[in-house]
Amino acid sequence: MVFYFVSTAVQPSCALFMGEEKHENEELIKWGWPEDVWFHVDKLSSAHVYIRLNKGQVIDDIPAAILEDAAQLCKANSIQGNKMNNIDVVYTLWSNLKKTPGMEVGQVGFHKEKDVRKIRVEKRINEIVNRLNKTKVEKKPDLRFEREQRDCAERDDKKRLLKEQKEREREEEKRKKDEAELRSYDRLLKQTNMKTNKDDDGNDSDDFM
Repeated sequence: MVFYFVSTAVQPSCALFMGEEKHENEELIKWGWPEDVWFHVDKLSSAHVYIRLNKGQVIDDIPAAILEDAAQLCKANSIQGNKMNNIDVVYTLWSNLKKTPGMEVGQVGFHKEKDVRKIRVEKRINEIVNRLNKTKVEKKPDLRFEREQRDCAERDDKKRLLKEQKEREREEEKRKKDEAELRSYDRLLKQTNMKTNKDDDGNDSDDFM
């Protein structure tokens, strides 16, 4: 089961989601999207919370209010972290998550530690947690299918963009060719006019008896 939440801290609203337990977390790790940003309480057990960026967005584009919502959701869903003040929540892009064969179910590492960010959570803010929990929806999605559909759409977009680029290149090539032919035709006309004027000596007249 995957839990979905809606953050209205910004407009337009933002979706957050997390696995019910470690097996769902494992599936989310396996079938995550390149646009997904992963959140977890640092050095403590907690839920794996995700947000999904829009295309073209980067991790630094995430509004502070959304970071706070995701961090509060992590803290509220951490047995130890929920009881503590001044904890850190780490977050990074899904693509930076590293899974090795020896790791336990739901456990992850990082490819690059420098790409991991932190946000300090001083205390639980019930107003935020309650607001998010009111939007909570339970679903059992086919994560693999959703990822495959996403990848298929991306390939179609790349094909479309490549086709449009080639079409622009053909049009540009045709434009340059037409311009070259026009310049060549203009030169021919000028040369013809110059020859006609030179050959005409002005004595072209008939003699009458």
